[in-house]
Amino acid sequence: MAQIPTTRPDPVNEPRDPLSVPPRQQRRIWIIVLLLACVGAGIAYYYHTRDSGVAATEGTSAAKGKGKGKGGAGAGQPVPIVAAPTRTADVSVYLSGLGSVTPLATVTVRSRVDGQLMRVLFREGQLVKAGELLAEIDPRPFQVQLTQAQGQLAKDQALLKNAQIDLERYRTLFQQDSIAKQQLDTQAALVRQYEGTIKADQGQVDSARLQLTYSRVTAPLTGRIGLRQVDPGNIVRSSDTNGLVVITQLQPVSVIFTIAEDNVSTVMRRLKAGDKLPVDAWDRAEKNKLASGALLTVDNQIDPATGTVKLRAQFSNDDFSLFPNQFVNARMLVDTLRGATVVPTAAIQRGSQGTFVYVVNADNTVTVRPVKLGPTQGEIVAVDAGVTPGELVVTDGADRLREGARVQIADRTPRPDKAGKGGAGKGEGGRRKREDGAPAKAQQGQP
Repeated sequence: MAQIPTTRPDPVNEPRDPLSVPPRQQRRIWIIVLLLACVGAGIAYYYHTRDSGVAATEGTSAAKGKGKGKGGAGAGQPVPIVAAPTRTADVSVYLSGLGSVTPLATVTVRSRVDGQLMRVLFREGQLVKAGELLAEIDPRPFQVQLTQAQGQLAKDQALLKNAQIDLERYRTLFQQDSIAKQQLDTQAALVRQYEGTIKADQGQVDSARLQLTYSRVTAPLTGRIGLRQVDPGNIVRSSDTNGLVVITQLQPVSVIFTIAEDNVSTVMRRLKAGDKLPVDAWDRAEKNKLASGALLTVDNQIDPATGTVKLRAQFSNDDFSLFPNQFVNARMLVDTLRGATVVPTAAIQRGSQGTFVYVVNADNTVTVRPVKLGPTQGEIVAVDAGVTPGELVVTDGADRLREGARVQIADRTPRPDKAGKGGAGKGEGGRRKREDGAPAKAQQGQP
């Protein structure tokens, strides 16, 4: 009986199912696939960007060539600027400081006697003069006191007169040696006693009359009345803290402002010489001048915390433009520079080396010129050193300049754009359109 050979399958040559690949080999396969995909994407991106860059370079070169051919802004073209000449002028030197309007006098009107407020004779916000009647307090209690004092005075005056008559009689009797000297002296002392009583009674009369006068409340100074604090019918007392009303003097009025301690010597020197220093009061934004006055006095000490000193200026305030406690900017004129070299403030440039200007040369190039600045007045600034009168300095367009750059001074004067004047307006418009790349047909269609 033949035996059937038993053969074992070759594990190497036997085909394997892909799903039977070990997980480690599967990860390696996926990594290789991802690397190949990244390499392919990088090659595609490289060729794409290279083609785009070449096209952009060619387009830019063509545009530059076209611009140069038609007078475009190529390399070496002059930079348009605006320039102004330096000149000589008188420059005023001011000292500025923050301040507030302070009235010369503010009085709280109070009653000096106790009583019922009968009438109020003022209006809130009214301008009153010193001595003008403001209110009346019930005068009847004070009239009664005055009558009583006057009656006591009359009584004591009668007693004094009788004592004086007796004294004259005693003197006659004493000369006749009819009475003793002691009786005469006693009568003389009684007369002096009544004289003292009369003086006391006269004081009581004056006091009662004064209290009656105080029942009429008058304005202690000329000024503007504030809001009423008490209505008629209320009982007012001299100890009331609010009073009846507040009066503030507005004409004249003062402004208290501060300056740096370094400028005190300059101000004191001018005051010692008898000069009157003008002071202008400006609003918070320093756009509108409110009033003009003069320096009145300087405080007697410097504030060590701020390094400033207080000054008081006085203003007539005829139009009531200054109001108490109003915030103002004070500008005091301390000196005037005669014939100083000035340039527009727009021409001043600042850099790491300090302040400088661009000076336009005769060949339409610019030069950087360091300058030493002086005081500023409005839109001009004094230059102590660096430029001379008559030189042109750049006031606009300096941000595009450098040393030796070629410039073209622009004319900002508006020109008429009319067809009857050589067609300048339309010709310029045509040139702008051609430079912007407009179709040539559109240019030919213009007259």
